[in-house]
Amino acid sequence: MNDKFPYTIDVQVQTRFVPDQSVPGENRYVFAYTIRLHNAGGVPARLLTRHWVITDANGKIEEVHGEGVVGEQPWMRPGDDYEYTSGAVLETAVGTMQGSYQMVADDGTRFEAPIPAFTLSIPRTLH
Repeated sequence: MNDKFPYTIDVQVQTRFVPDQSVPGENRYVFAYTIRLHNAGGVPARLLTRHWVITDANGKIEEVHGEGVVGEQPWMRPGDDYEYTSGAVLETAVGTMQGSYQMVADDGTRFEAPIPAFTLSIPRTLH
């Protein structure tokens, strides 16, 4: 049990380009991302909402707010993992995503789990 940081959710991200759903000639680039959440804190907590900031290479910013993730509001005990896959559509071959999950612990404490910025890019675009 983590008494020093009881409200800690670790976030790991893996991304991939989805070529069969993308149409580069029409500025449509589809990416999938898999997120693994790990309750590294000392209390059980539920993911209530999400907030994303998606930026493409043209500087276009889209903000997304919503309940849960992929239709769920997962509850995680200390040490539990939760993994899901979702997607994003960009008008450019490269972009970034970052944001946060709004959580509530079983003791009623609300806290944020930050999602560090990660890059979406088609293969061989970045060196």
